[in-house]
Amino acid sequence: MLTRTVKISNVTNLSDARYCAGMGVEMLGFSIDEDTPNYISPKKFEDICSWLAGVTLVAETADNNAESIFAKLNNYPVHAVQVEHSGLLGYMKSELGLPLILRISVDLYEADEIQSLLDRYEGAATHFLLESDENAPLTDNWLQILPTLASEHPILVGFGFDDEFALIVLNNLPGNVGIALRGSEEIRPGYKDFGSMMDILEALEEQ
Repeated sequence: MLTRTVKISNVTNLSDARYCAGMGVEMLGFSIDEDTPNYISPKKFEDICSWLAGVTLVAETADNNAESIFAKLNNYPVHAVQVEHSGLLGYMKSELGLPLILRISVDLYEADEIQSLLDRYEGAATHFLLESDENAPLTDNWLQILPTLASEHPILVGFGFDDEFALIVLNNLPGNVGIALRGSEEIRPGYKDFGSMMDILEALEEQ
């Protein structure tokens, strides 16, 4: 078992999925947008998930059209949906009946601007995923504000773990902050170097 809630985003292969599920990762995310490099077809999604049990399957989308998302979801029997457009939350919550994760790019906000955003959507989203498209670091400012945010909202932090200081950063996070890591491609079918993901998950194992 892991000592924190963990989500793995952009899962594209069975190696990642089985390793992470075996380690006790709570959520595995799969991109359902065909125009993304990490897109998973319905058939491949089915093939991967047939080997899994006891993990929450999350459809990840950047689509800003709710009806388009609903149409895609017909081919993906998931347990939760991750969106990037906050304006979709209210309608999707009423129509879909699945837990919703709101992905927020921290590149667009200062650390002290996040509170009001989370407060606004706390009734519609079950988790808030904080990620960066520009490899933003987990600065001291972020580390100072995260305890307050996490005491009021279910947060997954998905940035600041991409270098040799990842484990140091992890140890400085409050215990109630979940984390999000990203899957990567296999070197060849069935062979995978898990690298920093393995280091972080092993560090989160209960002793």
